[in-house]
Amino acid sequence: MSSFTTPLRVTPVDGEDNLWELLESFEYELGAKGSGNRVVCPAGERTDFASIPRILWAILPPWGKYGKAAVIHDHLCVFKCYHDVNNFPVYVTRAQGDAIFLEAMEVLGVHPFIRNTMYKFVRANSIIKGYK
Repeated sequence: MSSFTTPLRVTPVDGEDNLWELLESFEYELGAKGSGNRVVCPAGERTDFASIPRILWAILPPWGKYGKAAVIHDHLCVFKCYHDVNNFPVYVTRAQGDAIFLEAMEVLGVHPFIRNTMYKFVRANSIIKGYK
C-alpha cells in the first residue's frame, strides 16, 4: 500500500494568506510498499493545502486530516509527474493526479464521506477548468 515516507514540515509564508513553504523534502510512495515510485515535493515548494473557500473553513479547513494529501496534489497539479524507481519522471494527467489525491486521503484514514466529497469537488474543478 502507498505511504508517506517523510514527515511534513512547513512554515507560513510571510505576507501571504494561507500559503505555506516546505522546510524539508516531503515524499509519498505510490503503489506497493517498496515500489520506488514516489512523489517528491522539494524543500522550498509552496502549498495552500486544500483549496477550500474560506466560508467553509469552519467545517472543512484547508489543513485537516487530508492536508498531506493536498500537498501531494498541489505538487502534481504544478509539476504533473512523479518519479519511478530509477528516478525518471512519470508524467500524469490531471485525472491521474486527482486519483492519487483520493488514494493518499485513504492512506491517511480520511473518512470515506469526506474523501469522496473532496475528490468529487477536485474532479469537478478540473473538468470545469478543462484539464484532462
